[in-house]
Amino acid sequence: MASGFSYTGGRSRCFAYWQEFQKCYAQVDAPQECKLQAEDYLECLHHRKEIARANAVKAEFIKQAEHQAKEGRKASDVLAEGVIVGVGLIRRDIGTSSGGE
Repeated sequence: MASGFSYTGGRSRCFAYWQEFQKCYAQVDAPQECKLQAEDYLECLHHRKEIARANAVKAEFIKQAEHQAKEGRKASDVLAEGVIVGVGLIRRDIGTSSGGE
């Protein structure tokens, strides 16, 4: 990753964050001062905070849907009003194929 090139030969998506971290690390005496830049770089690589937030939103949606279902509403009505729409940042279907041959 530190080379700055992706698999296709261009800049990788996290290279800018790597440069910020590297610049900070070269300028300070204590590496702990670059904690924010390191966190930004690691978030870009692994998306841990983004995944945790998406899971929290999904859990809250399910909790509210279950609560409304207990009040006597149909599950289809609950789902029709508040479907979680993905923004396409995290792809869950990478390893599966839908058989579109």
